Amino acid sequence: MATETPPPSKTQAQLPSTEDFVAVQESAEFGELRRSYRSFAFPLTVAFIVWYLLYVLLSNYAGDFMGTKLFGNINVALVLGLAQFLTTFLIAWWYARHAAAKLDPKAEAIKSRMEGGA
Repeated sequence: MATETPPPSKTQAQLPSTEDFVAVQESAEFGELRRSYRSFAFPLTVAFIVWYLLYVLLSNYAGDFMGTKLFGNINVALVLGLAQFLTTFLIAWWYARHAAAKLDPKAEAIKSRMEGGA
């Protein structure tokens, strides 16, 4: 069963002015949104870069350690390399949850106020 959607409005939406954007950018609400984003993204980015560089440095300078066999033909280098992929997916999942819970509601409130002219 298909539902009919109304046709798009013929009236052009009023775009916010430059002054409106500047006012929102200087607001406490926008500052809180920016702080929420930065307090999550920046430390996690630094931690992941350090983790990646540790892997690269170990690969270059600790060949004996990285070549240590754990079981069968599986060595430390393979396990740490696969852990790089795992942490990438975990960080993406964690950020999506953080954004949905903390960032998106604040951003949507600002957006609706800007578009609605409230």
